[in-house]
This record gives sequence, C-alpha cells and structure tokens, in this order.
Amino acid sequence: MAGTTEQYDVSRVREHFPALRTGRAHFDAPGGTQTPEPVARAVYDALTAPLSNRGRHTQAARNADDIVVGARAAMGDLLGVDPGTVVFGRSATALTFIVARTLARGWQPGDEIILSRLDHDANVGPWLVAARRAGVEVKWADFDAGTGEFDPASVIGQLTDSTRLVALTAASNLLGTQPNLAEVAAATRRVSAVLYVDGVHHTAHNFVDVPALGADLYVCSPYKFLGPHCGVLTGRADLLRDLAPDKLRPSSDEVPERFELGTLPYELLAGVTAAVDFLADLTPGDGTRRERLQDSFAALEQHEDALRRRLEDGLAALPGVTVHSRAARRTPTLFMTFENRSAAEISAHLEADGIDAPAGTFYAYETARHLGVSGGVRVGLAPYSTQEEIDRLIVSLGNCLNRVG
Repeated sequence: MAGTTEQYDVSRVREHFPALRTGRAHFDAPGGTQTPEPVARAVYDALTAPLSNRGRHTQAARNADDIVVGARAAMGDLLGVDPGTVVFGRSATALTFIVARTLARGWQPGDEIILSRLDHDANVGPWLVAARRAGVEVKWADFDAGTGEFDPASVIGQLTDSTRLVALTAASNLLGTQPNLAEVAAATRRVSAVLYVDGVHHTAHNFVDVPALGADLYVCSPYKFLGPHCGVLTGRADLLRDLAPDKLRPSSDEVPERFELGTLPYELLAGVTAAVDFLADLTPGDGTRRERLQDSFAALEQHEDALRRRLEDGLAALPGVTVHSRAARRTPTLFMTFENRSAAEISAHLEADGIDAPAGTFYAYETARHLGVSGGVRVGLAPYSTQEEIDRLIVSLGNCLNRVG
C-alpha cells in the first residue's frame, strides 16, 4: 500500500541530517542534497574496516567486493533494473562523455542526433563534442518558453531513418518539467535510434522504472538523492554489451565493469547503498526494498507537492515575481526571475536570512537562453523540507521585494 502525506513524518526524517542543526533552510537540493548521518557512517565504516582492491582472497578484498555487489543491488532496486546493468563512475557527466565517445564511433556524415533545449549541459555538451568529431548533424527540440511544457512532437517530428540518438532529460533541473518519455521512446524505437535519458533530477523525486520510461540508457547522480558524489549509468543489457568503451588491458571486458575506468570508490558506493536504504525507510514499512521504495516515494511526492503548492501560493502574492516553472507535470523545483531585483541580489538577501536559494542558470544554458534570461533564483525541495521553511522563504523574499531602493 502506498504511503500518504499523514504517514510522512518530516521531523523524523530531519533528525538524521546533522547539517540541518545549524538552522539554515536549504532550498539548494537540485544542486545536491544534504547528507543523512547513516550515509556518512557507511562511508566511514567502509574506510575504517579492512579494505583493498576487490576480490575474494582476503577479508579486505571481500569487503570491497561486497560493497560493489551491494551497491549494484541497491541501485537496481532504486531504478527497477538488473543490478548487472548498473555502472558506476565519477559523475553523470563523466559517464555521458564515455558513452558519447563510444556511440559516436559508429556515426558518420549524414547521420543526425536530436538534443533538447530543456537539458542540463551534461546531456548536451558531450553530444555536441561527439557530433562535431563525427561530422553529424545536430537538431534541436524546443520547449514552450511561456509554459515550460515539452511537447514530444518536438522530437518525434524530427526523427528520420538517419537519427542515431535522442538525448532528453526526464526532468529539467532548471524548470522541473517532466517530458512524456514513453511517447518519445516509442517513436525512437521505430527508427532504431538510442534514447539517452538524463535522470539526475528525476530520480530525486520519483519512483523510477527505467524500462517503463523507455530509456535505452539512463544516468543519475546519488548526491542528488542524499548520497555521495558519484554517477550511475544503466540501460538495456544488450546495448551495454554492444558498446566497447576505451579501457585498460587488465580491466574486465564484462558488463558493467568494462565501463568503470580504474578502481571504484568503494567508500562512496557504501554510501550509495546507505542512501537507497534511507530512502526506502522514509516511511517505515514491510516488504522488499523495491516495494518500500515505492511506498516512500509515493509519500514523498505528496509531501513535496503540498509544499510546492504552498510555495506557489506565497509567490503569487508577491510583486514582480515571474515563476517560469509551470508545466503540468513537474518536480517541486521553481525557477523565478524578478522585475526590479537581480537574481544575485535576491539570493544574497535570502542567504543573509539563513536561507540557501542560489542564483544562476545552473548549467542549463540552452534552457535559460530559450527563456530569454541570463539567470534566476532556483528553489528546490527535498525530503527534509518543511512548511515552516517555505514560510520563512516567502517572508524573506517579500521583505526584499518590498524594500525601497
């Protein structure tokens, strides 16, 4: 049975976050969440136990091997995929560069790829570099700047037999917009193109089922959902087997190891498992970890949606605020600009009031350019966000906007 808002005890959740004891309100979760103590403890325990390169011949080697196997299983549960398809890397960006270089070996002049103006540059830049080197055409799928909506037709209408790749976010890190990936996926399959999905922002707010989304390849970052700084890639097992990335000669040629360059950060992977376990326990219950994750995310979504509506109502009463996050289906992330105040000024005022809500374009260069803005303030919610923090934000923002001079 899915959780409900009443079952979501945010006070209980917050008890596990040492960083929250300072009293600051953290609305910077889209850039990286705060870390719960069990995750930090898992990292510490991994580093202070016997540890070496993974294997089965010593306790230190077995510890490392067990950590890797456990982390693959945890991410398999979080994303709804076979643990044998879970690849770890330095970051989502680094993993995307590896895949882009590898896929582009099979491209040639006359081929095409489609990129989205809704995306973070991590799902744009690597493909632009690869396309330039391979001499293939780049097409762009736009979103509606007035509503933030992304029409699947902006991709589907450009697909041809020459399309080799579509790169599209599952949720915009700037606007929160969540495109209809399944509709795009069905169309890309008809032309045998690869759908590469940036799930970095999406994974933090949704119960993820990668096969149901239709993604051929899917990348995310654990530090956006309470974990350590690293990246995760998964996808179709047959596609991963067909890809042959550059690697050292001693490195395994098996999937997923063939994509993992050098020794893995075992301590961080221990933290990844702890983060997934923490998410599964947001609303305590019974069942498998995957089932508990589904319940927890159902409750989290209701909690965050209620806070988002409270935030939007408060912003609507303030003068000179333009909220660009307006898509019907979106994460609890709001990007806003101001009539008589710069984003930097607003962010600095909030910071002085103990509220972290940064200003900028947040590496979504194409998105900001399409909106016609040079930057704005982004407010993102997390499992530890509260109504009281929303109210603090609205009061502080109002004081700044109503100030003369």
